[in-house]
Amino acid sequence: MISFAPCKINLGLHIIGKRPDGYHDLETCFYPVPWTDIVEIIDGEKTAFTSTGIQIPGAAEDNLCLKAYRVLARDHTLPPVHIHLHKVLPSGAGLGGGSSDGAHTLRLLNEKFSLHLSADELIRYAAALGSDCPFFIHNSPMIGTGRGEILRGIPLSLSGKYLVLLKPGIHVSTAEAFRTVKPAKRTRPIADIITTIPVTHWKNTLENDFESGLFNSFPVIGELKESLYRAGALYASMSGSGSSVFGIFQQPVGLSAFEPFIIWAGLLP
Repeated sequence: MISFAPCKINLGLHIIGKRPDGYHDLETCFYPVPWTDIVEIIDGEKTAFTSTGIQIPGAAEDNLCLKAYRVLARDHTLPPVHIHLHKVLPSGAGLGGGSSDGAHTLRLLNEKFSLHLSADELIRYAAALGSDCPFFIHNSPMIGTGRGEILRGIPLSLSGKYLVLLKPGIHVSTAEAFRTVKPAKRTRPIADIITTIPVTHWKNTLENDFESGLFNSFPVIGELKESLYRAGALYASMSGSGSSVFGIFQQPVGLSAFEPFIIWAGLLP
């Protein structure tokens, strides 16, 4: 069985406060992007994980696909499987590729072995893998609060808009990004901004709190964001904790100005 695991962008990201468990409370809007990794699960003599495509940092045993198998296996009898991941989405980009791989492994296992787990049950397992993982059970626009795992749908469509994704040759760890930000409560929720203000006016109201600190450490990220605005983007931002930045355009735009940083461009469904 095969699943195409998409990435996401963050439309706004507020870091609200530090939690007693060491995590941070945040608020963001997750939006799915149809650029995918490919996860395949077949029967195996013993449970194994392999990968092709972009090299994945870290040990195979730590990959979220295997962790997804193990978290389900604690509560359900699962036969051994061979999980193969063809990696397309870059890591350290703020696009949630690894989280999506883990969530889609849960979805595949649920279907393959007829576990009949509800979406809410899959979300509970996904939350055990990582804060971004529950979103990828839904794959539709969601407001995320708490660690990002508390989700509610939002009536938002960017269908037909043209998205450009850029990434400098920089890997930003989530821990590093959090060290650069000072939590602060906001008076206007992201959901209110997105649902009451047109995308053409998001530039001055919809913010990613990670940007200021990371732009100081890595000026090229901020420069890429400005290059998107110069090219006519309706809205541009860093995604998640970086290092990728995206621009939302009304229509397709020439990409030669963004070489060699362009990693994906296309119409949003």
